[in-house]
Amino acid sequence: MTMGASVPRDVQEFLDGYPGLHDDLSQSDNLKFYSNELKCQPDRKLISEIHEEWFGQYSLLEAKHGYIQWLFPIREYGLNYAAQPLQKHEIEAMKGDETIGRRLLASYQLMLDFFGMRLENESTGLISRSTNYEASYKNLRRSPHNNLRISRILKCLSEFGYEHLNYGFLLHVLNEQSEHGQLNTSFIRSSMDRWWANCIRKDRERVWIGGKIASVRTQGADEPFVFTREMYEAAIDTWTNEGRL
Repeated sequence: MTMGASVPRDVQEFLDGYPGLHDDLSQSDNLKFYSNELKCQPDRKLISEIHEEWFGQYSLLEAKHGYIQWLFPIREYGLNYAAQPLQKHEIEAMKGDETIGRRLLASYQLMLDFFGMRLENESTGLISRSTNYEASYKNLRRSPHNNLRISRILKCLSEFGYEHLNYGFLLHVLNEQSEHGQLNTSFIRSSMDRWWANCIRKDRERVWIGGKIASVRTQGADEPFVFTREMYEAAIDTWTNEGRL
Protein backbone atom coordinates (compact mmCIF):
# COMPACT_ATOMS: atom_id res chain seq x y z
CA MET A 1 0.00 0.00 0.00
CA THR A 2 1.37 3.41 -0.92
CA MET A 3 1.50 6.56 1.19
CA GLY A 4 -0.90 5.23 3.81
CA ALA A 5 -3.86 5.18 1.45
CA SER A 6 -6.52 2.57 2.06
CA VAL A 7 -6.55 -0.38 -0.30
CA PRO A 8 -9.73 -0.46 -2.41
CA ARG A 9 -12.04 -3.35 -1.64
CA ASP A 10 -11.64 -5.02 -5.04
CA VAL A 11 -7.86 -4.94 -4.68
CA GLN A 12 -8.00 -6.32 -1.16
CA GLU A 13 -10.15 -9.21 -2.36
CA PHE A 14 -7.58 -9.83 -5.10
CA LEU A 15 -4.74 -9.79 -2.56
CA ASP A 16 -6.64 -12.21 -0.33
CA GLY A 17 -7.24 -14.62 -3.22
CA TYR A 18 -10.97 -13.89 -3.47
CA PRO A 19 -12.13 -15.64 -0.30
CA GLY A 20 -15.61 -17.10 -0.54
CA LEU A 21 -15.63 -17.49 -4.31
CA HIS A 22 -16.31 -21.03 -5.45
CA ASP A 23 -14.99 -22.68 -8.58
CA ASP A 24 -17.81 -23.05 -11.10
CA LEU A 25 -16.84 -26.04 -13.21
CA SER A 26 -19.66 -25.31 -15.64
CA GLN A 27 -17.94 -22.12 -16.78
CA SER A 28 -14.96 -22.41 -19.12
CA ASP A 29 -15.38 -19.59 -21.64
CA ASN A 30 -12.04 -17.99 -20.79
CA LEU A 31 -10.19 -21.26 -21.32
CA LYS A 32 -12.01 -21.87 -24.60
CA PHE A 33 -11.31 -18.33 -25.81
CA TYR A 34 -7.61 -18.58 -25.03
CA SER A 35 -7.55 -22.01 -26.65
CA ASN A 36 -8.81 -20.28 -29.82
CA GLU A 37 -12.01 -22.33 -29.74
CA LEU A 38 -14.53 -19.62 -28.78
CA LYS A 39 -15.19 -16.16 -30.19
CA CYS A 40 -15.48 -13.30 -27.73
CA GLN A 41 -18.68 -11.34 -27.42
CA PRO A 42 -19.86 -8.90 -28.60
CA ASP A 43 -17.03 -8.56 -31.15
CA ARG A 44 -17.17 -12.17 -32.37
CA LYS A 45 -13.42 -12.58 -32.71
CA LEU A 46 -11.10 -15.43 -31.92
CA ILE A 47 -8.09 -14.44 -29.88
CA SER A 48 -5.84 -15.15 -32.86
CA GLU A 49 -7.90 -12.71 -34.94
CA ILE A 50 -7.63 -9.97 -32.32
CA HIS A 51 -3.86 -10.39 -32.15
CA GLU A 52 -3.49 -10.38 -35.95
CA GLU A 53 -6.04 -7.70 -36.85
CA TRP A 54 -6.15 -5.27 -33.94
CA PHE A 55 -2.48 -4.62 -33.17
CA GLY A 56 -1.86 -0.91 -33.80
CA GLN A 57 -5.55 -0.16 -34.33
CA TYR A 58 -5.58 2.54 -31.68
CA SER A 59 -8.96 4.14 -32.43
CA LEU A 60 -10.61 0.73 -32.37
CA LEU A 61 -8.92 -0.31 -29.11
CA GLU A 62 -9.96 2.96 -27.50
CA ALA A 63 -13.58 2.89 -28.69
CA LYS A 64 -14.41 -0.76 -28.04
CA HIS A 65 -14.81 -1.98 -24.47
CA GLY A 66 -16.00 -5.60 -24.37
CA TYR A 67 -12.74 -7.18 -25.49
CA ILE A 68 -10.68 -6.24 -22.44
CA GLN A 69 -12.46 -8.73 -20.19
CA TRP A 70 -11.75 -11.52 -22.66
CA LEU A 71 -8.09 -10.64 -23.16
CA PHE A 72 -7.50 -10.23 -19.41
CA PRO A 73 -9.93 -12.40 -17.45
CA ILE A 74 -10.00 -12.04 -13.67
CA ARG A 75 -12.17 -13.51 -10.94
CA GLU A 76 -14.45 -10.48 -10.92
CA TYR A 77 -17.42 -9.39 -12.97
CA GLY A 78 -16.93 -6.42 -15.27
CA LEU A 79 -19.20 -4.32 -17.42
CA ASN A 80 -19.39 -6.88 -20.22
CA TYR A 81 -21.81 -9.50 -18.92
CA ALA A 82 -21.20 -11.62 -22.03
CA ALA A 83 -17.82 -12.41 -20.46
CA GLN A 84 -17.53 -14.84 -17.57
CA PRO A 85 -15.40 -14.29 -14.48
CA LEU A 86 -12.25 -16.38 -14.46
CA GLN A 87 -12.57 -19.71 -12.65
CA LYS A 88 -9.88 -21.46 -10.60
CA HIS A 89 -9.94 -24.57 -12.77
CA GLU A 90 -9.36 -22.35 -15.81
CA ILE A 91 -6.34 -20.75 -14.16
CA GLU A 92 -4.79 -24.16 -13.52
CA ALA A 93 -5.44 -25.37 -17.07
CA MET A 94 -4.26 -22.15 -18.72
CA LYS A 95 -1.08 -21.85 -16.65
CA GLY A 96 -0.06 -25.31 -17.79
CA ASP A 97 -0.45 -24.52 -21.51
CA GLU A 98 2.57 -22.90 -23.20
CA THR A 99 0.51 -21.75 -26.19
CA ILE A 100 -1.94 -19.96 -23.93
CA GLY A 101 0.99 -18.38 -22.09
CA ARG A 102 2.32 -17.00 -25.36
CA ARG A 103 -1.13 -15.68 -26.22
CA LEU A 104 -1.42 -13.90 -22.88
CA LEU A 105 1.93 -12.22 -23.48
CA ALA A 106 0.74 -11.22 -26.96
CA SER A 107 -2.36 -9.66 -25.40
CA TYR A 108 -0.14 -7.72 -23.00
CA GLN A 109 2.09 -6.52 -25.83
CA LEU A 110 -0.95 -5.45 -27.85
CA MET A 111 -2.16 -3.26 -24.98
CA LEU A 112 1.30 -1.95 -24.14
CA ASP A 113 1.61 -0.75 -27.74
CA PHE A 114 -1.77 0.96 -27.37
CA PHE A 115 -0.45 2.64 -24.20
CA GLY A 116 2.69 3.86 -26.02
CA MET A 117 5.01 1.26 -24.54
CA ARG A 118 7.05 -1.73 -25.67
CA LEU A 119 8.06 -4.86 -23.77
CA GLU A 120 11.83 -5.09 -24.09
CA ASN A 121 12.18 -8.45 -22.38
CA GLU A 122 9.48 -10.98 -21.49
CA SER A 123 11.63 -12.56 -18.80
CA THR A 124 12.50 -9.37 -16.94
CA GLY A 125 9.45 -7.21 -17.70
CA LEU A 126 11.56 -4.23 -18.77
CA ILE A 127 9.55 -1.66 -20.73
CA SER A 128 10.51 1.27 -22.94
CA ARG A 129 8.59 3.87 -24.91
CA SER A 130 7.25 2.85 -28.30
CA THR A 131 7.64 5.00 -31.39
CA ASN A 132 4.04 6.22 -31.08
CA TYR A 133 4.29 7.07 -27.40
CA GLU A 134 3.41 10.77 -27.63
CA ALA A 135 -0.07 10.23 -29.10
CA SER A 136 -0.68 7.21 -26.88
CA TYR A 137 0.41 9.01 -23.71
CA LYS A 138 -1.91 11.87 -24.66
CA ASN A 139 -4.77 9.39 -24.96
CA LEU A 140 -3.97 7.92 -21.55
CA ARG A 141 -3.99 11.38 -20.00
CA ARG A 142 -7.41 12.28 -21.40
CA SER A 143 -9.15 8.87 -21.25
CA PRO A 144 -9.21 7.73 -17.61
CA HIS A 145 -11.28 4.62 -18.37
CA ASN A 146 -7.96 3.11 -19.43
CA ASN A 147 -6.92 3.25 -15.77
CA LEU A 148 -9.53 0.58 -15.04
CA ARG A 149 -8.20 -1.49 -17.92
CA ILE A 150 -4.71 -1.34 -16.46
CA SER A 151 -5.93 -2.51 -13.04
CA ARG A 152 -7.54 -5.52 -14.72
CA ILE A 153 -4.40 -6.27 -16.75
CA LEU A 154 -2.19 -6.24 -13.65
CA LYS A 155 -4.54 -8.51 -11.71
CA CYS A 156 -4.72 -10.91 -14.65
CA LEU A 157 -0.95 -11.08 -15.08
CA SER A 158 -0.59 -11.89 -11.39
CA GLU A 159 -3.17 -14.68 -11.59
CA PHE A 160 -1.21 -16.39 -14.35
CA GLY A 161 2.24 -16.16 -12.83
CA TYR A 162 3.46 -13.08 -14.67
CA GLU A 163 3.55 -10.71 -11.71
CA HIS A 164 7.09 -9.65 -12.58
CA LEU A 165 5.59 -7.88 -15.59
CA ASN A 166 3.69 -5.68 -13.14
CA TYR A 167 6.99 -4.53 -11.62
CA GLY A 168 8.28 -3.52 -15.03
CA PHE A 169 5.11 -1.64 -15.88
CA LEU A 170 4.79 0.23 -12.59
CA LEU A 171 8.43 1.27 -12.42
CA HIS A 172 8.37 2.41 -16.05
CA VAL A 173 5.39 4.66 -15.34
CA LEU A 174 7.06 5.95 -12.18
CA ASN A 175 10.20 6.81 -14.13
CA GLU A 176 8.14 8.61 -16.77
CA GLN A 177 6.38 10.63 -14.09
CA SER A 178 9.43 11.39 -11.99
CA GLU A 179 12.18 12.02 -14.53
CA HIS A 180 10.20 13.20 -17.55
CA GLY A 181 6.88 14.60 -16.25
CA GLN A 182 4.94 12.17 -18.44
CA LEU A 183 1.73 10.35 -17.42
CA ASN A 184 1.64 12.60 -14.37
CA THR A 185 -2.01 13.62 -14.15
CA SER A 186 -3.91 13.46 -10.88
CA PHE A 187 -6.16 10.69 -12.29
CA ILE A 188 -3.21 8.53 -13.29
CA ARG A 189 -1.39 9.13 -10.00
CA SER A 190 -4.50 8.25 -8.01
CA SER A 191 -5.06 5.03 -9.96
CA MET A 192 -1.40 4.10 -9.67
CA ASP A 193 -1.03 4.82 -5.96
CA ARG A 194 -4.24 3.10 -4.76
CA TRP A 195 -4.95 0.44 -7.37
CA TRP A 196 -2.07 -0.45 -9.67
CA ALA A 197 0.74 -0.47 -7.11
CA ASN A 198 -1.28 -2.73 -4.83
CA CYS A 199 -1.99 -5.33 -7.54
CA ILE A 200 1.06 -7.30 -6.38
CA ARG A 201 0.57 -10.31 -4.14
CA LYS A 202 4.21 -10.60 -3.08
CA ASP A 203 4.44 -8.45 0.04
CA ARG A 204 8.11 -7.52 -0.28
CA GLU A 205 7.82 -6.31 -3.86
CA ARG A 206 4.56 -4.45 -3.18
CA VAL A 207 6.12 -2.62 -0.22
CA TRP A 208 9.31 -1.83 -2.16
CA ILE A 209 7.47 -0.36 -5.13
CA GLY A 210 5.08 1.50 -2.83
CA GLY A 211 8.05 3.02 -1.05
CA LYS A 212 9.59 4.28 -4.28
CA ILE A 213 6.26 5.81 -5.32
CA ALA A 214 5.92 7.48 -1.91
CA SER A 215 9.43 8.92 -2.22
CA VAL A 216 8.57 10.48 -5.58
CA ARG A 217 5.23 11.83 -4.37
CA THR A 218 6.66 13.44 -1.22
CA GLN A 219 9.80 14.84 -2.79
CA GLY A 220 10.91 18.17 -1.39
CA ALA A 221 11.64 21.24 -3.45
CA ASP A 222 15.24 21.45 -2.22
CA GLU A 223 16.18 17.80 -2.63
CA PRO A 224 13.67 16.13 -4.95
CA PHE A 225 13.83 12.37 -5.33
CA VAL A 226 13.97 11.50 -9.02
CA PHE A 227 13.41 7.89 -9.98
CA THR A 228 15.68 7.70 -13.01
CA ARG A 229 15.82 5.26 -15.89
CA GLU A 230 19.08 3.97 -14.45
CA MET A 231 17.32 3.22 -11.16
CA TYR A 232 14.54 1.48 -13.04
CA GLU A 233 16.88 -0.76 -15.00
CA ALA A 234 18.96 -1.48 -11.88
CA ALA A 235 15.83 -2.57 -10.00
CA ILE A 236 14.82 -4.91 -12.81
CA ASP A 237 18.36 -6.31 -12.97
CA THR A 238 18.28 -6.97 -9.21
CA TRP A 239 14.99 -8.82 -9.51
CA THR A 240 16.28 -10.83 -12.47
CA ASN A 241 19.54 -11.83 -10.80
CA GLU A 242 18.48 -12.10 -7.15
CA GLY A 243 14.73 -12.73 -7.28
CA ARG A 244 13.89 -9.60 -5.29
CA LEU A 245 13.57 -5.87 -5.76
